Amino acid sequence: MASVSVPACTSALLLDIEGTTTPITFVKDILFPYIREHLEDHLSTHWEEDECKQDVHLLKKQIEEDMRQNRACPVHEVDQTVHTDEEKAIREVVDNVLWQMAADRKSTALKCLQGHMWRVAYSSGRIKGEVYQDVIPSIRTWRSLGMKVYIYSSGSVEAQKLLFGYSVEGNVLELFDGHFDTNIGAKVESKSYEKIAERIGCPAEEVTFLTDVSREAKAAEEAGMNVVVVVRPGNMELTDEERATYDLITSFSQLQLTWWGGNVI
Repeated sequence: MASVSVPACTSALLLDIEGTTTPITFVKDILFPYIREHLEDHLSTHWEEDECKQDVHLLKKQIEEDMRQNRACPVHEVDQTVHTDEEKAIREVVDNVLWQMAADRKSTALKCLQGHMWRVAYSSGRIKGEVYQDVIPSIRTWRSLGMKVYIYSSGSVEAQKLLFGYSVEGNVLELFDGHFDTNIGAKVESKSYEKIAERIGCPAEEVTFLTDVSREAKAAEEAGMNVVVVVRPGNMELTDEERATYDLITSFSQLQLTWWGGNVI
């Protein structure tokens, strides 16, 4: 696949995580199974703590919103092994979280709880954040050219910082100028990218967004951003139309940036 030149006006790069900086398999085969395996124990252990109470509060608000919108919700069956009100409440939260994960929901409430659980896994050394080998060297090069680099992921900001703070490359958080999650808006809505450009403090046309998801690429493009679609092993197949529409790369090293001196790197 040929190199792709980024517009000379670009001053910031906005990066997706899953399927872009990090293999989808890391999320599907390591991060998500950790949640499913430890969810009930986590809730039981931390149920009375403020952080857990806030997580549960957000999940309940999400359930209420789903019901208002007539969205499907998990049906709670009678569990004869549940004896106390606390056990019943925990079971309902577990059922809802597992249902959201099975449906691949991107709700802020779900992502907050997951981020808090992954913090334990990362800090204990049980999990290290995976990044493709081309990612860190490329970001270092971009920064040496004066580029700002930001992350925008459906995972919570905390989860993002954990991945890069406890990565296989060590703590590389210093390479990023900021992080955005679904608190700023859904990744398939153009308004989210307009807000990010505003927060970054530069016109949308000066931002180049890297993602593996065509719907996100379309939303960013509608907001005025330049877009490059990243093709990695295991990512969703692009249609012929999508391949013809977007610039494609298989490695960050294929991006060519023009710096103020006029040279292309």
